[in-house]
Amino acid sequence: MENQEHTMQTKYNPQETEAKWYSYWLEGGFFKAKGEEGKEAYSIVIPPPNVTGKLHLGHAWDTTLQDILVRMKRMQGYDTLWLPGMDHAGIATQAKVEARLKEQKTNRYELGREKFLEKSWEWKEEYASFIRNQWAKLGLSLDYSRERFTLDEGLSKAVREVFVKLYEKGLIYRGEYIINWDPETRTALSDIEVIYKDVQGAFYHMNYPLSDGTGSIEVATTRPETMLGDTAVAVHPDDDRYKHLIGKTVTLPIVGREIPIVADDYVDMEFGSGAVKITPAHDPNDFELGNRHNLARILVMNEDGSMNVNAGEYQGLDRFECRKKLVSDLQKQGVLFKIEEHTHSVGHSERSGAVVEPYLSTQWFVKMQPLADAAIELQKSDQEKVHFVPNRFEKTYLRWMENIRDWCISRQLWWGHRIPAWYHKETGEVYVGHEALRISKTGIRMKMY
Repeated sequence: MENQEHTMQTKYNPQETEAKWYSYWLEGGFFKAKGEEGKEAYSIVIPPPNVTGKLHLGHAWDTTLQDILVRMKRMQGYDTLWLPGMDHAGIATQAKVEARLKEQKTNRYELGREKFLEKSWEWKEEYASFIRNQWAKLGLSLDYSRERFTLDEGLSKAVREVFVKLYEKGLIYRGEYIINWDPETRTALSDIEVIYKDVQGAFYHMNYPLSDGTGSIEVATTRPETMLGDTAVAVHPDDDRYKHLIGKTVTLPIVGREIPIVADDYVDMEFGSGAVKITPAHDPNDFELGNRHNLARILVMNEDGSMNVNAGEYQGLDRFECRKKLVSDLQKQGVLFKIEEHTHSVGHSERSGAVVEPYLSTQWFVKMQPLADAAIELQKSDQEKVHFVPNRFEKTYLRWMENIRDWCISRQLWWGHRIPAWYHKETGEVYVGHEALRISKTGIRMKMY
């Protein structure tokens, strides 16, 4: 009989050992939840990583803590499920795919919706594979047989169902408001998708001439390009400097349109000249003031940040190019008399890095006040309240709830859940969910929103 010699490697090879045992664990089904009767269940849903890229050290730290809990519960005899999954991360992934397309000298509009979605799914599969390999490297005891993705049909159905239920309860509505607009990805953003950075800018001081030729009124702005959409100048009703001007009009420089001088408590008499230009289509505070005074809303930009037909001779220019040219023209006319350096906080898109534009747009919103009121009321209950650690964060939470704004939930994306709403191709009327299905059976041609 032949002698067989077995030699042990002189150095430990972690890659070989880890791959061997992880494969053994998976093939043995040791991580699968069995659904056995009589066993108490224990489950954790992994916080789904975005398929925008590979995992980082934070994921490793977070999942290690979860793995410790899951393995401990499994050894204690629980029927244990650690559910893996990934997030489609709508705007973030679309931005990544569009960046890749840009390198290939094309874009989503040239490809069309269906082809672009094919490219997005290819990206998803590529990065999902990276993520699974990284999970394996970490040795995570995940039940891969139940892996989910946030664009799975089941999850998409759940999203549609919740949308319709909230709509039928009156908690979701469609309206025209100032929203955060990303000109790069051409979509609305929620407040938490906007990153504020201190930027070196300027205050541009201008004199708007009174239409009757008796003088002028000073206003200042950090965004002179928006003046093309001004529909009023506002002063405080108690400001003695301007009481005699309330109700008169000024002639908007460059444009030549007469706009009223209105009185409103919103104006801070102590700031600047005490008079402010009002652009309801490009500023949230101006939008609210405009509603109070029935002012027109004049949008002067396109969705890509270029100036539109309402910008007159500046149509087609990028908003920042327009700013330079307009400032030069205003200086030549003697309207702009001072440029004052000014550092201010400017919103940038978390995903594209573009400067966010406050923009008048029709979007879908969740009515937050009824939900916030219920959350505030719950905190008054000793039994059901949420206990914060450290407890000082309860004040932060309540401050958020008490100052809540309606949540813009619609996005102008191709990669993501589609709103279960349709519009009538002739009248533009919008129908949601079950109502839309009922109407469509009558033979009326409708298109998905």
